[in-house]
Amino acid sequence: MSTLDAAIILLFFVALIGVGVWQQRRASKSLDNYFLGGHRIHWLALAMSGSVSTFDISGTMWMVTLIYLFGMKSVWNHWMWGFMMAAFFMSYMGKWVRRSRVMTGAEWMITRFGDQADGRAARYAYALMAVITLVGLTGYGFEGIGKFSAEYVKTGLDPEDNIRLCAFVVFGITTIYTLLGGLEAVVITNVLQTCILVVASIVIAAIAYFELTPEILAALTPVDGDSFTSLWPKWQLDNIEALPSGYQGYHMFGLLVVAWVAKGFLLNLGGPGQMFDFQMFLSTRDPRDAAKVGAAWSAFLVVRWAMVMGIALLAIGAGIEIVDGQGTVDAEIVMPRVLAKYLGPGVLGLVLAGLLAAFMSTFAATVNSGASYLVRDLWQPIFRPHADEKHLVRASYVATISIVVAGTLIGLYASSIRQVWDWIMMALGAAFVIPNVFRWYWWRFNGTGYAAGTLVGLAGAMPLLFMSLKGVEPPIYITFPALCGISLIASILGTYLSRPTDETTLVNFYRNVRPFGWWGPIRSRSGLTADELQSPGESATYAALNVGLACLAIFGAYVAPMYLVGHWHWRALCWAAVSVVAIIFLKFTWYEHLPKSEELSSEN
Repeated sequence: MSTLDAAIILLFFVALIGVGVWQQRRASKSLDNYFLGGHRIHWLALAMSGSVSTFDISGTMWMVTLIYLFGMKSVWNHWMWGFMMAAFFMSYMGKWVRRSRVMTGAEWMITRFGDQADGRAARYAYALMAVITLVGLTGYGFEGIGKFSAEYVKTGLDPEDNIRLCAFVVFGITTIYTLLGGLEAVVITNVLQTCILVVASIVIAAIAYFELTPEILAALTPVDGDSFTSLWPKWQLDNIEALPSGYQGYHMFGLLVVAWVAKGFLLNLGGPGQMFDFQMFLSTRDPRDAAKVGAAWSAFLVVRWAMVMGIALLAIGAGIEIVDGQGTVDAEIVMPRVLAKYLGPGVLGLVLAGLLAAFMSTFAATVNSGASYLVRDLWQPIFRPHADEKHLVRASYVATISIVVAGTLIGLYASSIRQVWDWIMMALGAAFVIPNVFRWYWWRFNGTGYAAGTLVGLAGAMPLLFMSLKGVEPPIYITFPALCGISLIASILGTYLSRPTDETTLVNFYRNVRPFGWWGPIRSRSGLTADELQSPGESATYAALNVGLACLAIFGAYVAPMYLVGHWHWRALCWAAVSVVAIIFLKFTWYEHLPKSEELSSEN
């Protein structure tokens, strides 16, 4: 980096810590302020924060790697993390979460299953799974930020030690402002970071558009020999030996697509998971704002897809070397090397600040959410039920540091971004995806069933982490259905071998949240009128229609700029048209049936 680039990044770090110090006094007043921002944060700011919190460096490097290796068909891989989640959030799930009126996803378990032994068991199981998931995501971030930063900062150390040192420095700075300011500081800085990221993404996409020549584009062929622009997945890849060793397990691509899509669909049906997404919807002012957060969630990610396509095409066109400092072929270092080659002084600093912002926003939201589960759902109810607010805020500081330390340990032993990400999404994700679906749509499902399904799934997923870190990775299309299967069996057995949830709890939950699905006996006792139950805003039919339309709108909005960057203008125009038409329909099927705004209470 030039001196100018380093100065831009230094100023950015100082500004972030300043926001944390500025917000510290307000955040330390109560847990509601620290973890939910007092329900006073505007929905657009929450949407920007939520979307940029998924715009992380590790994930962006991984996306570039997939496009570099597999072309446009790599979009199927992103089903594993539920990249259509905003369609479900906006259509119905966002308002369901907000109507729950709790502080964390684990606390939600009490409103659904009651404050008896089985409800508390579900809460503790959820919190445990949440903390493990968020620690895993922190380790995944450590691996990515280390690889990225080490391409620009040379310390004279061994390449592996250099990666670790860079990761430690960035982790330390981000932890400071996360620790001080709570959720509101995270959201404020995320809004700033969103603006930087949008500019940086557009700059990179524009550079790629003008640098690419017809000759480069004509020579584009992914590693399997199929068309680079094809969205249709191949059942089996041909030239698997040309892939880096960590990606040769993708040879049965068709089976992987089935597993990825199944995981993403179930994940989205189950609502916000164990990450910061649940917290973003709980922080909104009312259910109407929660639905708007869901709608805007994907909008700020559109430029990301243009950027990753631009970086991948530049790498292929320039013949970027993908051998790391230890002589290993590593496609995950494509992104930092492309940026170093094509961005000049000042511009590189701005883009690096934006990408560091992406990492830091994800890190901050992840750690803040993990700390909320540790304090609110494990420490307070089990050990200090009568603790005052000051004690709990101090405990939140300790929890934040603990999450960072545990995640760092995972990052130190991981060898690639894909290694950690695949385990989090397809092994750990399989452990809770079935119970998470049942909890919303099936009235008979109880806390014992949830705890049994989650803990049995977790017991099956944890050995896969240690096997993966040792280099033994069974195929995803085998482990994912197997873990889902044992979790499903445990969930059903736990449900039917224990008593049903108290009817009063179920009626109160249904009356507040109004979920659809198998709620017949409870629906008839809820006291809700026919107009309330059959209104378009609460209809399962309308929700399914809106999910389908929103998926088309989101997919078209993501794919169109990718084709545009590659000069495939006709395809870009077609997908943009699909997106616009779907949005027009949503105006009448979704927006006009949103819940009415609620007045803020005097407490907020």
